[in-house]
Amino acid sequence: MPDLQLKRFRVTGATMGTRYSATFHASPETDESELAAELAAAVGAVDEQMSNWKDSSDLSRLNRAEPNCWVQVSGNLAALLVRALEIGRDTHNAFNIGVGDLVGMWGFGPSGEQRAHRPGGVGTSRASPCPPVSDLIDVDVQQCRVRKREPVALDLCGIAKGFGVDELARVLSEHGIGSWLVGIDGEMRARGSKPDGSPWAIALEAPDYDRHAAMAVIELSNAAIATSGDYRHWADIDGARVSHTMDPRTGAPLSGSVASVTVLAPTCADADAYATALLVLGLQAGRDYARCRRLDALFIVRDGDALRAIGTGCFANVQ
Repeated sequence: MPDLQLKRFRVTGATMGTRYSATFHASPETDESELAAELAAAVGAVDEQMSNWKDSSDLSRLNRAEPNCWVQVSGNLAALLVRALEIGRDTHNAFNIGVGDLVGMWGFGPSGEQRAHRPGGVGTSRASPCPPVSDLIDVDVQQCRVRKREPVALDLCGIAKGFGVDELARVLSEHGIGSWLVGIDGEMRARGSKPDGSPWAIALEAPDYDRHAAMAVIELSNAAIATSGDYRHWADIDGARVSHTMDPRTGAPLSGSVASVTVLAPTCADADAYATALLVLGLQAGRDYARCRRLDALFIVRDGDALRAIGTGCFANVQ
């Protein structure tokens, strides 16, 4: 039976250079200000732990540390690094958090400045592949510490935002709230349905460089969704449009026909990381991987001026 006695709440705020939101239905007696403070603290902690834009963050301290020196980090960061390494190994290095220096060289890092000595152009043979991060760092989850075996700059932009969404979900779940939709900049996670029984509706953004427009609407319940694409953050370098997503296999910005990949997963951190990995793998290898792992994935491919949708799992029949 729909529970129409519940009240709708909506909390929003700034985090990670963008906005977070939490829409939920709960008892009218719910202390909204208390929940809002907990939600803000949860995403704020993720930013303080995992941002490479903040000199004081755990990640920035780790990036500055000398090799073979253990660095104390938060339990969340240690656990997320382990998950990032697992996905990196399983995707054969298509997901690689060790691209920090490469991101900086192309002007997408905290300084925003392109370095004069980039490793060649997009797709160049002069660029060097990034080694698997599992070969470069050790993570001690029990003692919440990390050490680098070799110099490497870590970048969690492909998974930290999703983890932030999961932290919003954790707060609401710990308060016993069973109907919610949380998100950070388009990465979303939902639980249950609205009190009237209708599902949460999520708009999928069209991969358009110049404007924000919805391409489709899907229903989301008890799952997370994330999208990676070539249209959100890019730069014009030497007359070429360069994506902010790096291909760790080539050591250069990603170039290919796939405009975006959307993934459904139980957690938003996984959805975020898998969307990035599939974008890097490209249509054929990415679709093969998604089928093998039974991922629900939607590839939007540029075909001249047209877009084609190709999916796996629940998106298999999308045209």
